[in-house]
Amino acid sequence: MKVLIVEDEKDLRELLSWTLEKEGHTVYSAMDGGEGLDLFRKTGFDLALFDVNMPVMDGLTLLKLVRKSSDSPVIMLTARGEETDKLRAFGLGADDYLVKPFSMAELLARITVHQRRSQILQQDQRASILEAGNLTLNTQEWSLRKGQEEIVLNPKEFLLLKCFMENPGRVFTKKQLYAAAWESDYLYDDNTIMVHISRLRNKIEDDPQNPAHIRTIKGIGYKFSKESAE
Repeated sequence: MKVLIVEDEKDLRELLSWTLEKEGHTVYSAMDGGEGLDLFRKTGFDLALFDVNMPVMDGLTLLKLVRKSSDSPVIMLTARGEETDKLRAFGLGADDYLVKPFSMAELLARITVHQRRSQILQQDQRASILEAGNLTLNTQEWSLRKGQEEIVLNPKEFLLLKCFMENPGRVFTKKQLYAAAWESDYLYDDNTIMVHISRLRNKIEDDPQNPAHIRTIKGIGYKFSKESAE
């Protein structure tokens, strides 16, 4: 990981840097909050260690500024173990809190936990993004973009498109599509499916009359092509 250390105690900062580099991480270090903010803006980070009491800018102020554009894990380091201090840090977006003095073994164990959580979150985020041609469907945010344009779908249209984009090339019967979007028994209402497919085509296809994505399979149903054109 890319780790940012902001700590004004020189010996501790060097020990932290040496320990984390030995573990294979890339380390950037700063001696105060102002220098730490500059480093963050230049390099970013996957995980950060911020001392609370520092000159120029304290760690809590730095955390507040960093949280405006980053949700990477931040562990606060401090000699103060008061509950109110911890609650304030967590309220500003800290992920963890270590009271000095602490062992390097404990720090590494906590870093490993946050690294695993970040990896799982990244995997979940990647899994929630479905792409096909110039279409990008975010299943967590329930949003669709066509190129740079945001497309508004109603819930049934969204569920239909999600079903298609998760299964490109698969032929779906109208009964299967009804089950996917309405989550109930199919009532042989072909018109409902046809109307929603037509509306969906009007929103996502460049030429709805000659659809490139949602293809009709005569006598069976529909299938989805990831490419905008063959």
